[in-house]
Amino acid sequence: MKVRVDPERCQGHTLCAMIAPKAFELDDVDGHSTAVGEDVPADQEEEVREAAHSCPERAIQLF
Repeated sequence: MKVRVDPERCQGHTLCAMIAPKAFELDDVDGHSTAVGEDVPADQEEEVREAAHSCPERAIQLF
């Protein structure tokens, strides 16, 4: 599975990093999220899916 965060949609709610802290990192200035890596390790897939479903802006794209 792969993951991306749409920088135009992310509003810095930080839910993704709270749910999947190994998969997402937050900008120190505004809290906007980016994926640590595009490829999600198998042991993090469930958390990343939960983070994507929890994002109020639907900024996390899984493929």
